[in-house]
Amino acid sequence: MPQLIILPHEELCPEGVVIEVEKGISVCNALLANDIEIEHACEMSNACTTCHIYVREGFDSIAESDETEDDLLDKAWGLDPDSRLSCQAIVDNADLVIEIPKYTINQVSENH
Repeated sequence: MPQLIILPHEELCPEGVVIEVEKGISVCNALLANDIEIEHACEMSNACTTCHIYVREGFDSIAESDETEDDLLDKAWGLDPDSRLSCQAIVDNADLVIEIPKYTINQVSENH
């Protein structure tokens, strides 16, 4: 069974965590099922950027992003080449190492 390795995040999982996940589940659902409360304002409908993550290892094992996801990611806080929306990143056979960004667009707008 593939593993999801979540790097430490100050608020959501300060120590980092390793969880086993079933192939075919989204990273967002896997996080939520393991009490890592990542934001998902659009209820995982590929319509916002609040569940933005970085896939630090295993990026090539997940299906390519579609045009809608790419357009949304262009608006994400802290976009980098490893960026994906966790609701659209579906676990395959490989382990994934992910990092949850420090902020989301929602948090940035709330803080200003």
